[in-house]
Amino acid sequence: MGWIGTILVGALCGWLASMLMKTDAQQGAVANILIGIVGAFLANLIFGSMLHIGSVDYAHQSLLMNIIWGVLGSVVLIAILKALRILR
Repeated sequence: MGWIGTILVGALCGWLASMLMKTDAQQGAVANILIGIVGAFLANLIFGSMLHIGSVDYAHQSLLMNIIWGVLGSVVLIAILKALRILR
């Protein structure tokens, strides 16, 4: 996936995660993109590298799997940011 695709998928993942975690009013488009991209990386690190859940290793084959894991990682990231009181 190229840079533009990464930004678009990151924005979608960040936006969906912010809707699930009810932080959408606090975040702008740039925050959604950053949270989505970092969240996808975090999901790959936690679920793929540490826990060896196989679906993450094969996520590059499916855009839907990229979005699912990106949203999951973004939700984890938003939960961490809420616990640190960076987001309310």
